[in-house]
Amino acid sequence: MNDRAKSSPTVTQDVSAAMGELLEKVDFSLTTTLAPDPQATADGDDHAPREVKSGHFVPVAPTPIATPEYVSHSRGLFAALGLKDELAEDPRFIDIFSGDLSRAPAPFKSTGWATGYALSIYGTEYIQNCPFRTGNGYGDGRAISVAEVVHDGRRWELQLKGGGPTPYCRGGDGRAVLRSSVREFLAQEYMHALGVPTTRSLALYASRTEAVMRPWYSQGSTSFNPDIMKPHRVAISTRVAPSFLRVGQLELFARRARVDAHPSAREELRMIVEHAIEREYAGEIDRALPFAEQVLALADRFAARLTRLVAQWIRVGYCQGNFNSDNCAVGGFTLDYGPFGFCETFDPAFQPWTGGGEHFAFFNQPLAAEANYFMLCRSLGPLLEDDAASLEELEQLRQGFAPRMGQALQEMWADKLGLVQFDADVYTSLIRLMHRSQADYTMFFRALCEFPDDVSALEGTFDVELSEELGQEWRSWLNQWRALIEQRGDVDHDTLSSRMKQSSPRYTWREWLVAPAYEMAERGDYARVRELQALFTDPYTEQESELAAQSDQRRPAQFEGLGGVAHYSCSS
Repeated sequence: MNDRAKSSPTVTQDVSAAMGELLEKVDFSLTTTLAPDPQATADGDDHAPREVKSGHFVPVAPTPIATPEYVSHSRGLFAALGLKDELAEDPRFIDIFSGDLSRAPAPFKSTGWATGYALSIYGTEYIQNCPFRTGNGYGDGRAISVAEVVHDGRRWELQLKGGGPTPYCRGGDGRAVLRSSVREFLAQEYMHALGVPTTRSLALYASRTEAVMRPWYSQGSTSFNPDIMKPHRVAISTRVAPSFLRVGQLELFARRARVDAHPSAREELRMIVEHAIEREYAGEIDRALPFAEQVLALADRFAARLTRLVAQWIRVGYCQGNFNSDNCAVGGFTLDYGPFGFCETFDPAFQPWTGGGEHFAFFNQPLAAEANYFMLCRSLGPLLEDDAASLEELEQLRQGFAPRMGQALQEMWADKLGLVQFDADVYTSLIRLMHRSQADYTMFFRALCEFPDDVSALEGTFDVELSEELGQEWRSWLNQWRALIEQRGDVDHDTLSSRMKQSSPRYTWREWLVAPAYEMAERGDYARVRELQALFTDPYTEQESELAAQSDQRRPAQFEGLGGVAHYSCSS
């Protein structure tokens, strides 16, 4: 399947100037600071499912995709990392970021690393997802980090998604298909442009010849679950973040520490928490503080980031779809673009993923966040068990999460509605009216930024014809809202309108526009991917492209209930 032969030695010669600039930034703080699995192989040939009972990471050599070709890269992230755009099509760069480390110039290594983590759902611990029913076989099944990059004092981890199986693969093939890779690449670009904390996209490469079978939807299918198996081209996208530490990762080491699973269990928990503080909160938490105070500061700062993150998700209409502890980044940013979607027709219970259920629906995300925060606090508990005062403070932080989440949401809604402060009556009435009118979430709020005098200016964003009664309710609401706007004496309408437009994007992710991009990509045509990338990297600004005009429309009737568009499986 893979037509690229492996060569053993790592070489340093014959690199371009652009590649040389990257090599100067490469570092490996995770693998030099934390403990490797003592049972790991020396050469990274560790691709079959097995229990990993200790250590923070497993050295793994990625499995390169066959005959890779360039799809796209993020110019914005390249600039942020101090890299030249030409590097994206440099043969050495393509080798590394399509999974071939065998010829990688130093200081790259011939192996990357994968990490284990635990799973909890709404505060309930699970081990059934582990093939060994112990929790020791669950983690990065197809995500392999290959290096860190340090630029302008910031550290970024580079991780291949779809880089082949690891000991955590649970019998999977370790591949990501082009469809899901395109979605993740574009979604990360879009969320960053929206101002929502997120992992980033570096580059995307697809195989011209390698494919895998996945369940998906037949042409025109309205089935809820995929109804056919079909071949998909494979791809590797490189996602980038300060770290890929998850709440579930801390949770794994805390579970082991609670039962003294091995002699180093408690020390490994302490090490991973120290590493999380250094990687994600170095500028906010004083490392000279006693360790217990650092742990409490971590819990406090994470709560601040997580509440803001979820409020921002709701601001832009994003639904994570599966917000378990293993999909919750310790750094407080969006992680894992598998079952996600963006709300088009407003519904508080919007959930695009067929496996998600209402508990992970659009407006239930604050509750899921609270459950994940509970698991983080529980994971920190063993480090404070000899300090009753610190444990009590940790519990107070945990109990204070819901009020902090509520405050973050109120501040977000006040900004989105142009108000000085949150008004519960205005908000509650608005949500009820939007749901009854089947308002397009993005179009409605953008139209509201123009301070309409009458509901007629909003009717184009509704999917139902307003009855006389419903129309009158909207007029009453508009009068109530505008009265609050008029009470503001701090800004004029034009300034306030501009501010509100920075809370309500002009263009949103519409699955029926994205699906053709990955369908075209499957045929080797990446033009639509790049057009969407251009649209999504400037979502607040009026654009004149044909794609922008299409994006300013409600979902056409032929896509209602369509599998892979109106709803979709996470088979990626």
